[in-house]
Amino acid sequence: MDDELNALRRSRMRWNTPLSEAHAELLLDRMDLGAGHLVDLGCGWGELLLRALGRAPGLRGTGVDTDVTGLDRGRAAARERGLTADFTESDAATWVVPAERAFCVGAAHIFGSTKAALEGLARVVPSGRLLYGDGFWAAPPNPAAQEIFGPDTLTLPDLLDAAAGAGWRVLHFSTADQLEWDDFESTSRAGWAEWVSAHPADPRAAEVRDWLDGRLSEYVRDYRGVLGFTYLVLGR
Repeated sequence: MDDELNALRRSRMRWNTPLSEAHAELLLDRMDLGAGHLVDLGCGWGELLLRALGRAPGLRGTGVDTDVTGLDRGRAAARERGLTADFTESDAATWVVPAERAFCVGAAHIFGSTKAALEGLARVVPSGRLLYGDGFWAAPPNPAAQEIFGPDTLTLPDLLDAAAGAGWRVLHFSTADQLEWDDFESTSRAGWAEWVSAHPADPRAAEVRDWLDGRLSEYVRDYRGVLGFTYLVLGR
């Protein structure tokens, strides 16, 4: 897809994770934000990072990602809200600047696996708190779901064991509910669905329709209710 459509792809999403406003506020509460440095690794457009900066004026924020479109969206949102955040184009898996607080939500793949992510993030937050979000098998997956999400997806007990094995203490955990999942999947399709409705004769429309139909089918048939998503507030 070209740059125009890539920019529209997630334009109706609040953040790129199944998370409600109320759930996000709960997680930010549990992070005990204050002065210091917060780094969001795999930040996308950094909406959760900006929410954190808005509630903790003494906090310094850095968002790290390789998605230029997302970083530009984050910078524009920060300017619009009068917030100061450093959005950095870099590989989050190689980030070594220590911080008192960190986010890594839906970005374990950057490190290669859940276990590798939790071990790598322990080097970024030698002492402090981490908000870690990751998928897990909430029910036994069918072969299609296994193919989509790969062999490294864990069950929730195994994910918690991996966190403990990397030296983290679980201070809080919660999971996305079905409404959060359905809203996430719907908004992930909404930007392109609106574009197709407005441009039905565009040469790119057929490819976009195929993607929309395929994504909806995969979700409903293969992983709705099977893939869960957990948010862990971890401490060291």
